[in-house]
Amino acid sequence: MKIRTSLLPLLAGLLAVPCVRAQRTSSSQIIGYVFSRGQALNANDIAAKKLTRIHYAFIDTRDGALAEPTPMQASDLATLVSLKKINPALTIVVSTGGFARSEDFSDIALTPASRAKFVASCLHLVEAQKLDGIDIDWEYPAFPRPSGRFRAADKQNYTLLLRYLRMAFDTAGRRLHKHLVTSTATNGNRFFINSTELAQVAKYVDTIALMGYDYYDRSDPTTGNHSPLFTDPADPKKLSDDQSVRDYLAAGVPPEKIVLGVPFYGHGWTGVPPANHGLFQPVPKNKMFDVLYTEIAKEKLAPGSGFTRYWNAASAVPYLYNPATQTFITYDDPESMKRKCAYVREKHLSGIMFWAYNGDPDNVLLDAINAGLHATPKGK
Repeated sequence: MKIRTSLLPLLAGLLAVPCVRAQRTSSSQIIGYVFSRGQALNANDIAAKKLTRIHYAFIDTRDGALAEPTPMQASDLATLVSLKKINPALTIVVSTGGFARSEDFSDIALTPASRAKFVASCLHLVEAQKLDGIDIDWEYPAFPRPSGRFRAADKQNYTLLLRYLRMAFDTAGRRLHKHLVTSTATNGNRFFINSTELAQVAKYVDTIALMGYDYYDRSDPTTGNHSPLFTDPADPKKLSDDQSVRDYLAAGVPPEKIVLGVPFYGHGWTGVPPANHGLFQPVPKNKMFDVLYTEIAKEKLAPGSGFTRYWNAASAVPYLYNPATQTFITYDDPESMKRKCAYVREKHLSGIMFWAYNGDPDNVLLDAINAGLHATPKGK
């Protein structure tokens, strides 16, 4: 990728510039992660009017910068930008990182020169593809990785990287006569709060997409709700979206910067004992699987499937159990989505983010989110 070298001295000196707060929006955000899975995106498959922002996942990093999009990625980005004809208010943002693609960030964020190089590549991509911003999904600062490329200094460098990006985007935005979005996706567990400066990070981003899911995954010896809204007293891990939001607020993140992430997929385990219909029960190793919501709705909840839906009132989420196959599935459905939307409104958060669009191609969950965020309060 050719990066305009004239930008590098400007970006390298950004620390001398006073911080600029990101633009705030007045309406609830509905942000969806979209990716192609090896097949070009079709504009007709995306309900543009039901979204405020799309995050395209993922553009890789290479040699300390964003990689040039592949021909398919460039086609996908053009398809997403074309959706603005349907919804002019829609913003299109590129996401970079993800757990499998975050190896380079510790090096990228390390020095003024490395940060400036990366930010220049972000500007190049945004302008070349007529996009609206960049989402940094660094999983995770100061977190041990197989490559060994992580540092204690990631804690401060994560903030600096986002500051460089914000300041450069503010400068470019004045030239382009539009606001350029900066966003970051974050983990809901306390280790992430302890290894970052979230109060400072919040100054340089429009939104913090708090990933309120995967609280239970393949590493856990028991089943559990992978996206509980509230903490169940019986939960051995004592985790939930509400607890994560409370922790973020205590860390100094303004509520209007937090977008609550919800899953359009579930986690399942086989070989689960029937006690408590499989919830919080021990499981054999390597017995977990992922399942899209559309498969749950069409197959697992179909008559004769053997699954029964249960409601965890303490956590405000559903789960399924099949005693014949000893299979437990934790997921979100329209009822839990509407409850999470009510929570977002009650706490004055920025909105809802979901991973990912392919999990709900029929827009069942997306419709529930729209209904929940735009519901008329009682008495109005």
